Amino acid sequence: MKEYTLVSIGSVFITILLNKLLKTGLFKRIEYYIYLIFIIIGELVVNGLITAKGIVKYNSRFFIGLRIGSIPLEDFFFGFSMVTATIIFWEFFKKRFRRENSYE
Repeated sequence: MKEYTLVSIGSVFITILLNKLLKTGLFKRIEYYIYLIFIIIGELVVNGLITAKGIVKYNSRFFIGLRIGSIPLEDFFFGFSMVTATIIFWEFFKKRFRRENSYE
């Protein structure tokens, strides 16, 4: 079974659902996509180096085997989920904090 593939794809769906439930509107903002481009570039550099040099190795039993350079495709799904979920929570709690502390 390809556990890493299932978990990483599942994390994408959970992140999208989280954004919908918390109503942050994140996916409608151009700033998010610009930020995501920078994150992907950083991931290509750092993750590319550590996987190409053999510092991090992946067991092919756990992922589908598709790679971008030396990086498993699933790492991009995981990276998207990790970064996006963090921003979703940030935006949600920022709005909530402002509502609770407004004097209107």
